[in-house]
Amino acid sequence: MNNPKTCLFYDSWIMFKRCMKIALRNPEALVQATVTPIFLMLLFGAVFGNIADVGSYSYVDFIIPGIILQAVAQATSYIAININTDMTKGIVDRFRSMPISKSALLIGHAGASVVRNVITTAVIIGTAFVVGFRPQAGFVDWLIITGVLLLSVTAITCFAVLCGLKAKAPESASGLMFPLFILPFVSSGFAPTETMHSAIRWFAEYQPMTPIINAVRALMLGYPPGSDLFIAIAWTAGVSVVAFTFALRRYKRKLK
Repeated sequence: MNNPKTCLFYDSWIMFKRCMKIALRNPEALVQATVTPIFLMLLFGAVFGNIADVGSYSYVDFIIPGIILQAVAQATSYIAININTDMTKGIVDRFRSMPISKSALLIGHAGASVVRNVITTAVIIGTAFVVGFRPQAGFVDWLIITGVLLLSVTAITCFAVLCGLKAKAPESASGLMFPLFILPFVSSGFAPTETMHSAIRWFAEYQPMTPIINAVRALMLGYPPGSDLFIAIAWTAGVSVVAFTFALRRYKRKLK
């Protein structure tokens, strides 16, 4: 008898490759995932470089974490659409007749999304260097930044999986992701929270994107991240576990 864990890993790998092939066959999605972040970086870094008073920071250095999270949230909407398409177009019914681990499809979609978003993040950072980004982070700082960003991408991806399963149509799946697309703008990503109206400031300071952005920005610029780092890890790990748990339960109910 096959080991269930071995089957899960193998089935997830097969589903991951399937999702990557689907992405490669969708040039529009690939263009948006790579070109859109470039334009965002150029727009905010070169055109809107003086729209906010960020103190001693260079505005390019200040906005990079916010642009990364905004671009990731936008790109991850595709996983919600793809999962909903699988659920509503009959492909899952075909998988049900095959000896495939139930969670393999979700893990495959999530893994492919993480890979695509890692590429998106690399494109943003590369473009940032062109427009004047000059980080002060050391090797250990970059390792921590990588870990925080990977946790953030995983959390957003798990939320997208849940949205894809809850939506009734692919179009509405993208709509459910819209609040996540807005959150980086209502945070410390593009302007200090101290400059905001009191009600908006309260929301900006306590929503999950702000500690992630603050921690990544501090590490990139060579400052101690303080409590923001631990809050960011708690938020991302918590959202990942809760969102994927509910997504898996909903997926299994749909298969019955």
